[in-house]
Amino acid sequence: MSKYIFKRLLLSIITIWAVITITFVLMNTVPGNPFANENRRIPENIYENLIRKYGLDKPKSEQYITYLKNIARFDFGESMRSDAETVNEMINRGFPVSAALGFEALLISLIFGPILGTIAALYQNKTPDYISMIISIIGVSVPGFLMGTFLIQFIATKFDWVPIGGWGEFRHTILPSITLAMMPLAQISRLMRSGMLEILNQDYLKTAGSKGLTKSVIIMKHAVRNAILPIISILGTTISNLLAGSFVVEKIFGIPGIGMFFVNSVFNRDYTLIMGVTVFYAIVLITMMFLVDIAYTLIDPRIRLIKGGH
Repeated sequence: MSKYIFKRLLLSIITIWAVITITFVLMNTVPGNPFANENRRIPENIYENLIRKYGLDKPKSEQYITYLKNIARFDFGESMRSDAETVNEMINRGFPVSAALGFEALLISLIFGPILGTIAALYQNKTPDYISMIISIIGVSVPGFLMGTFLIQFIATKFDWVPIGGWGEFRHTILPSITLAMMPLAQISRLMRSGMLEILNQDYLKTAGSKGLTKSVIIMKHAVRNAILPIISILGTTISNLLAGSFVVEKIFGIPGIGMFFVNSVFNRDYTLIMGVTVFYAIVLITMMFLVDIAYTLIDPRIRLIKGGH
């Protein structure tokens, strides 16, 4: 087990390093620099001072080494467009908002996804099954920005049940969390349905029924318990999709999360903020996937035997 954990940890570290390197290379291959558009509007000496301040005058190899050292200290540098906050301060202010929104969406998907999948399996090829599958198809096929716009138009604007946007109260999180939850909810419900259909046909469930166990006990204690295991294996990617999807959703609903900072940084060509947010998210997501992978091996030891080969 310890050898398996070490391998997964080493792979996670290598992946984070790869993300850091790729992000650095991409940002440095973009033509010009963040101050190029302002070159004609500011004095030459100020322009040169800005280039020198952010180390853009140094060789790329030296910039890369410095950037790696800074990240090792979890220092993402200063924003090139904001003098009021560093990148770390922006992340500290925006990430709790994004995390709260993502956590709420995760709860919605983990609660209603298995329920929809279980109902669909128990009523295969009947009306509940068709309704569940329609919801799943909508969740998978409709992108987040379109789903968010639809909810704003037909729920927030037309019926005035919840606010259109903003942040501060629970009611502000309802529409964006539903928007974020639709995709993972659909995936989980479909996965749960297929797992339940496979398990319900197993001989040991028929044996349990012959021993006098009620249908509800068989379903909850045996079928659901085994069918829900594969869902744990996709939690890492589910969490990553929720965090990545929040970029667009936060912009649509005007939520002051880290996603809004990232979108604005792209338009403003704030390279340090783009790189900082990207690397920070990569660290968070890869760490979460590592923890989920380890948790899954503890629940089902066969995983590490298959992957680790020992």
